[in-house]
Amino acid sequence: MVEKQFKVTAETGIHARPATLIVQTASRFDSEIHLEFKDKKVNLKSIMGVMSLGVGQGADIKISAEGSDESDALKSLEETLKKEGLAE
Repeated sequence: MVEKQFKVTAETGIHARPATLIVQTASRFDSEIHLEFKDKKVNLKSIMGVMSLGVGQGADIKISAEGSDESDALKSLEETLKKEGLAE
């Protein structure tokens, strides 16, 4: 299992459009991928799960991946978050 902490920098947090991008990125991988925020853990391949967290600007989140392509999945998600200006 690999995991990494991020701080959400986007003014609007992780709302519909960025959540869709993150879910699409996660869905390309076979690994189990989760997003944790405020002691809640959701499947990062579920748009409804991600939206239900209500992640806002300044939030600390953790993304974890476990499976055959876990390292590639986490790297790709990190690139998406940074490229879209969502988190650092």
